[in-house]
Amino acid sequence: MRLLARAVTLLLIALPVSAQPADGHGRIGVLRELNNAVEAMARRVSPSVVQVLVTSYGPREGSDRRSEFEISRQVTVGSGVILDQDGYLVTSAHLVASAVKVEVVLSAPWDDEPPGTSSGPGVTTLDARVVGEMKDVDLAFLKIDATHLSPLAVGNYEAVRKGDIVFAFGSPGGLRGSVSMGVVSTPARQLDPDSPLVYIQTDAPMNPGNSGGPLVNVDGELVGINTLILSRSGGSQGIGFAIPSTLVASAYTQLRKNGRVEHDTIGVRVQGVTPSLAAGLRLSRDWGVIVADVFEGGPAERAGIQAGDIIASVDGKPTTSVPLFSMQLTTHREPDHLILGVLRGGDESLVDVTVVHVRTDLAQLSDTLRLELKRIDRLGILAIDMDDTILGLLLPLLRIPSGVIVAGRTEHLASPDASLAQWDVIHAINGATVLTIDDLAAALRDLEPQRPIVLHVEREGKLTFVTYQRN
Repeated sequence: MRLLARAVTLLLIALPVSAQPADGHGRIGVLRELNNAVEAMARRVSPSVVQVLVTSYGPREGSDRRSEFEISRQVTVGSGVILDQDGYLVTSAHLVASAVKVEVVLSAPWDDEPPGTSSGPGVTTLDARVVGEMKDVDLAFLKIDATHLSPLAVGNYEAVRKGDIVFAFGSPGGLRGSVSMGVVSTPARQLDPDSPLVYIQTDAPMNPGNSGGPLVNVDGELVGINTLILSRSGGSQGIGFAIPSTLVASAYTQLRKNGRVEHDTIGVRVQGVTPSLAAGLRLSRDWGVIVADVFEGGPAERAGIQAGDIIASVDGKPTTSVPLFSMQLTTHREPDHLILGVLRGGDESLVDVTVVHVRTDLAQLSDTLRLELKRIDRLGILAIDMDDTILGLLLPLLRIPSGVIVAGRTEHLASPDASLAQWDVIHAINGATVLTIDDLAAALRDLEPQRPIVLHVEREGKLTFVTYQRN
């Protein structure tokens, strides 16, 4: 409300004195005009916003010290955005990361009606499946069996400016169909100098449940996907972040064209140049993006890129930070190659580098990487053996460079408390090291009857134990 009051005050200040009658009707007219404009925009956007219900398994919450070791069924509430009238949606990848079941609650026509004026049908809840993920930028795409939906138009992220009025839609605290108003604090906030992520920062109030919902401009266009907040209390403190719409548009185009979402890579790891780094390495500049690692046999190595090179431009556009470089790599104009401006010593040269397309959905990688998916029915999973390609391209941050990768889960779960998720890596079973799927299968066969199964699993760089009770 304070923000709305400020906006109205600015409008009133801008009016000529002669246009403000003594009875104040002119001022009320301005207020009504603003109110009607916001209401009309919210009505257009609301049918494109959905509530996302995610069922998963995790540690049971409670005060008992034993509760941290107990696994229970949990339901998380988030939000999503309809991108296509035939049932494609986008949400946050972290929301569905460990999902056993995903459901989508469509917006009801009567959500925006005054109390007591409508008696429309109840809300519609549909099962959804994850059809593509980009975990590095926290995007996931869902598909529901529905038609004639109301897609939200994707706006131009490059036109977003500091001070633009924006609106955050979603289900904060599980309250479906909510909207809040704010401004863009900055259109390109970088939280970590070595992270590939860049965000739209906004003071539009966001709370848990807004994740995956749209941040829209005054034209009712999608400019970002709400993803996180900075808060000591867990509630909104006016610092929220959204993933730029240009990443949504690029990934969704791939999904519809190729039936999958791919991650483009040239086989390098980059980080931001700091003054200390530049002084220590005697670099020609103390800012920008430096190549820290070049994957052996990858496109960058074949093109002559070396560790210590500074990447000055991508396809003729300057690149000054890791997030900008990542976005340029994701949205480059030529599908199979790009032109890098490389600074080595005092000389800059243009290098043509091939782009490798890697599917981000590991369960669909079998034909791209020529991997064989194998069922492990006792654990209810599809598994893949580790190889150099996966180790080099897909899991560069793996703490233990061996094991069996969980590619997906089968419909049959071996235990109601099973919590294995896609991309988990199984390193051991009941204390015995696992290097291959054959190792895992043999260990399962050799276990004594009724002995519980305990897997040592790595997930997102953290080690944990997953327990199965034998029937």
